[in-house]
Amino acid sequence: MVTIPEHMRAYQLIGHGGPEMLRLVPDAPTPKTSIGEVLIHVGAAGLNNTDINTRVGWYSKGDGQAEDASWGGGAIQFPRIQGADICGIVVEVGEGADTALIGKRVLVEPCLREAAGQSLESPWYIGSECDGGFADYVTVAAKHAYPIDSALSNAELASFPCSYSTAENMLTRAQVDENDTVLITGASGGVGSAALQLAKARGARVLAVAGESKHQSVLDAGAHKVLIRGSQLQHQLGDNAVDVVIDLVGGPDWPELLNVLRPFGRYAVSGAIAGPIVDLDLRTLYLKDQRFLGCTVLDEGVFRRLVDLIELGAIQPLLARSFPLDALLEAQECFLRKQFTGKLVIDMSL
Repeated sequence: MVTIPEHMRAYQLIGHGGPEMLRLVPDAPTPKTSIGEVLIHVGAAGLNNTDINTRVGWYSKGDGQAEDASWGGGAIQFPRIQGADICGIVVEVGEGADTALIGKRVLVEPCLREAAGQSLESPWYIGSECDGGFADYVTVAAKHAYPIDSALSNAELASFPCSYSTAENMLTRAQVDENDTVLITGASGGVGSAALQLAKARGARVLAVAGESKHQSVLDAGAHKVLIRGSQLQHQLGDNAVDVVIDLVGGPDWPELLNVLRPFGRYAVSGAIAGPIVDLDLRTLYLKDQRFLGCTVLDEGVFRRLVDLIELGAIQPLLARSFPLDALLEAQECFLRKQFTGKLVIDMSL
């Protein structure tokens, strides 16, 4: 029987602001399972834009107010443990959860529809509405803990959940198939590089937008062609050149995306790293009969398909670098420099 300690290491977010709002606590209370939940001994947890956005209050649409700064539009309850990409071993189950899960290595679905045995009226995101994986232990509803059979390491598996499920959700809603040419912005990042692999796995032709220094790594990941970020896409591609746009960037160059998107094309968005406010010429949208798809909450079946693809070896982890838990601040600094392709991960074994 596994002995579960009363206390654990945890990196806590204590308020909105800079890196000084993160503190390493060596004796945080180990969470207790509630109805229908499992306790997971965390093996690794990946970094995401959501971690930074939540810390600085980016999700708030108010004038610097924090009442709507969580992923779900409410206030963050501090202290909060972040870390949405979780791989670990189930060591305990709560009332009503399947005891067969004990000892299983699992990936955690980061978008939650259930907590404490209750269906949620509005989905939660791990590390925003509830505690996440930048700690030795985490609890989650058993339905969101997916056993996985894979030879990949914990750190490699932790590179998948958030980015790849977000990407798969976008491709699912945009109905991408083998007949499509897909344009992916931010293709060297976590979600972008995931979308690249997943679109290729569907048989689509993939065009990627990335910084010039990352072109080779994006090509190595499977892109058919890489376009220079910040250059004129219309000049490179021409009008009506792609069937689907998977956008993670937004920003000032956004109008070009609709110009290169064909009539009846599909535009899916799940990020705005270059800025959330864009110029939209409504004539382009309605005269070309384009379809816009905002993608946040995971559709049913998306995470199950992702786990299946990992087990089949149809997609490969793009693990750029691993850090120990006590180097989380260094990891976030590295993350913000964006000089890597793929994912950065906190490996609890380091």
